[in-house]
Amino acid sequence: MPSLCRDCLTLTDSPASRCPACRSPRMVAHAELTGLSIAHMDCDAFYASVEKRDNPSLRDQPVIVGGGSRGVVSTCCYIARIKGVRSAMPMFQALKLCPEAVVVKPRFPAYTEASRDIRAMMEELTPSIEPLSLDEAFLDLTGTARLHGAPPAVLLARLTKRMEDELGLTGSIGLSHNKFLAKIASDLDKPRGFSVIGRAETEAFLNPKPVRIIWGVGQATQTALESAGIRTIADLLRWDRADLGARFGSMGDRLWHLARGLDTRRVNRDEKLKSISKETTFFEDTSDPDLLDGHIWRLSEQVADRAKAKRLSGRTVTLKLKKGDFQLVTRRHALTDPTQLTDRIYRAARDLFDHAGTQGPFRLIGVGISDLAPEDQADLSQDLLDPNATKRAAAERATDAIRAKFGAEAIIKGRALR
Repeated sequence: MPSLCRDCLTLTDSPASRCPACRSPRMVAHAELTGLSIAHMDCDAFYASVEKRDNPSLRDQPVIVGGGSRGVVSTCCYIARIKGVRSAMPMFQALKLCPEAVVVKPRFPAYTEASRDIRAMMEELTPSIEPLSLDEAFLDLTGTARLHGAPPAVLLARLTKRMEDELGLTGSIGLSHNKFLAKIASDLDKPRGFSVIGRAETEAFLNPKPVRIIWGVGQATQTALESAGIRTIADLLRWDRADLGARFGSMGDRLWHLARGLDTRRVNRDEKLKSISKETTFFEDTSDPDLLDGHIWRLSEQVADRAKAKRLSGRTVTLKLKKGDFQLVTRRHALTDPTQLTDRIYRAARDLFDHAGTQGPFRLIGVGISDLAPEDQADLSQDLLDPNATKRAAAERATDAIRAKFGAEAIIKGRALR
């Protein structure tokens, strides 16, 4: 059985508890290790890891990345997770669970730069890369063994080793025969994990798993499935394809395939980006107007930062709300011209919220832009009904320049602290 040392990259033909070359215990062994080529790489606690790398005094401390005392947790390191802290948890709750935590404001320019460095390392391995976000991507390494003189598993271990040695960041690898299983595998052994799901074990691996393991099955879908007596993958396998389609529509057909480990989607480098969005699920449902307004601003800022990083703009602003009873409300507004400015996205999203025609409490809120266009088409017209819009746009551009030079915390909008 092939066995790989993730520290010295020695590949042997027999499993061992320790590497025969360097004696490291970080071994991964699998019968199909050298024959699989579809991978998912997911950075470990990415934002918090960047903060610890850039500020070594935080290395052994619990770190929470997020807003002020009335904000929420964007992410946290594994030390804080041991105490029960989770993403989207209200900050006051997180600090009750982990009062010794160090809270830092998000620095999206730093995260974007780190993401680009990781992407450059991936590009050296394969052109078939499909990013999902700043900190995760699919890779297809089919046919790369001859070029690099090593099977995909070795190349992936080399990638995470380089990330750790050169960038001070860690990631977890999922290796399998399709995207669905590769993404599941990357989450099995975090942090610094390397998990493999082979063809031969696919059925046995999936059968006992809960349906929520399927990518895209959220709480609402899980509730609908449970009402039909479907709680595990094995339950899904008892349904005919036609019956699943009749009960759940297109999702039913997707569930039928994924329950069998069937996923024919290719790793698509050139898939055109259709929208940029960001959402957060609250730890507890809320109707607090100040808290919701702070979320709308932070989400708008994150969407704008991503749009600027990708040199894109969007004409349509979307607000997404999910109520405590899982009712989903979506509202959209088309702007006169595309934008990549936080101020314009926020004002449109806030107006959509004010006129949404629905009451809380809410369990999720999201902001996004679509109808994307190049950044040179952004914010060309002037709003005659808002004479201060031009001044605010200039102020935001100046703020971006200052943050790029002195760091994201050089200027913080008061609204972001809610």
